[in-house]
Parts: sequence; structure tokens; C-alpha cells
Amino acid sequence: MYYGILFSGQGAQRSGMGVELMADSLFSRIVSWASDVCELDLLKIMKNEHNELNKTVYVQPAIVTVSYGIYRMLKRDLPQLPIKGMIGLSLGEYAALIASNSLSFEEGIKLVADRARFMQQDADREISTLAAVLDPQLQEIKELITAQQENGQRVYIANYNSPRQIVVGGALTDLKATLKKMEEDKLAKRTILLKVNGAFHTPFFNGARQQMHNRLQTVDFHEPQIEVISNTTNSLFHCENLPGILEKQLAVPTHFGANVKELVKYAKIDTTLEIGPGKTLSRFAHQVDRHLNTQHIENLVDYENFIKEQKDGTDR
Repeated sequence: MYYGILFSGQGAQRSGMGVELMADSLFSRIVSWASDVCELDLLKIMKNEHNELNKTVYVQPAIVTVSYGIYRMLKRDLPQLPIKGMIGLSLGEYAALIASNSLSFEEGIKLVADRARFMQQDADREISTLAAVLDPQLQEIKELITAQQENGQRVYIANYNSPRQIVVGGALTDLKATLKKMEEDKLAKRTILLKVNGAFHTPFFNGARQQMHNRLQTVDFHEPQIEVISNTTNSLFHCENLPGILEKQLAVPTHFGANVKELVKYAKIDTTLEIGPGKTLSRFAHQVDRHLNTQHIENLVDYENFIKEQKDGTDR
């Protein structure tokens, strides 16, 4: 098997994510380290006893820490795992870049915390949100959104996740009007308003984009040691293009489905391994290419089962 690693993005979070993994000393040290660097109680945030995971400023460093902690455990226990490339969905790109040694963990988690703070500021400035569109008639939806924009409505495509799902975002009233029109014109099987802080990956986050432009000038990037495909450009990250892409990423659409195709075509993967909360990326990957094997690790049981399967296979 040749693996493509998928790192979870914002929206995948769930109460208690990563908590049982604290039994592993390496994972526990990483959570403590990130908590000190970010000046946050990440274990408390992971437990979500007071709905901390509803806030962008908390959830982003928590997801990246959990994802990176699992990855480090894998590298400790399966150092020869054949990883050919990585994709992270939006926020997950930071976990991928840290895992590929393009960023140190300390510098990377600081950057994630600042990104989350900038995005929270934009989210608090104006109410906007996202909606998933299932089984979309893509060309007709693009035409509808263009027409809505020409009528002064602020609505945009935010994510191209797979052939069976896109995400649209905008001002709440404008978005609801657009979704109603989609339903009337039967342009999708179903639309679902998402519980998110804002219309990420749209012009609503141009303020955060500008702040990230300035912040990224202070970061010491290195050439990724494992290939990481950008959601924004659908091409490989390199040391010299990282600041420009990560800035732009905040306010333009992601292209996860196209990223999976790139991993299959050029990295020659046959299996994806989703690391972090949820199984959403595995579902998208299978919708893109039904020949892919998909696996995921989000908790201790998943981890132990994966390690056992790998070691049993090696022993045969």
C-alpha cells in the first residue's frame, strides 16, 4: 500500500476529541507543549465542557494539535509507513506542513493560533455562514451565483469537496435566498446550513487575509520533506510559494476533490489515511475515486487497530 495522509479541517471537531489519546505519553506531551505555546488549556478545549469548540479561536489550534499528535505517534510506531503525499482541508494544511517538516511544531502552532484569532475577528465583524450542497448541478449553480452577485447579493462558492458536495457561503440572508432558489430550480439533492462561525474561503475573510500576509513574513519555512498539495492551487507547496498561498487560502475556494485526484495520479497512492476528528475526508476521497482504500484514525481504538493491522501484515 502507498498512503496519502488526509488532515482534518475545521468543522470536523467533536466533544472529547483526542482525550483518550492522552494516555499516550508522546501525545500528552504534544498537547501540553501546544497549550504552553498558545497560552490555552487545550485539554479543556478538547473536552468541550463549555462549548469552546464552537469558537474558531479555540478549535483551530485544538484540531491541529490532535492531528499532529496522532501523526507523531504513527511515526514513532511505524517509521517505515510508505507515505507518498499529504492533503489537509483548509486548516488541515497546517498540520500537513508541520508533519512534512516545512514548519516546526512550535512555529506552526503559533501561526495557527494567530490565524484563528484573525479569522475570529472577521467572523465577529459581520454575520456570515456556509451551507453544504449535496449532488450539485455545478454549472447551473455557478450561473445562479453569478446572477445573484450581479443583483448585489454576497454569496460565493467556498469549497469544491468532491463530485457530490460543494459548499457555498455568504451573508446569512443572501445565502438563504440562494439556497431557496437552488431548491426551487432543483439544482441539488439537498442543502444544509452548517454550524460555523463564518463564510470561510470567501471575501468575508479578506481582513484575515491581510493580517496573515503580514504575519507570514515573519515565518521561517522549509521545503516540505513529504509532498503536500495545496487546496488553493492544486499544486505542490514549495518553500518559496508558501506565504503567498497560505495568505490567499483564507478568502478563496478550496479544491479538495481535485487534490485527491492529484495524489492518485502523481503520487500513485492507493490508500488514504485520514488523521484527526471525523471521517468526512475519507468519504470525499471515496466519492472522488471509488478504487481508493480509505482508513482513518481519530481515537485510541482506531490507532491500536491500525497499528495491529500494519504489524500483522508485516509479520506474514
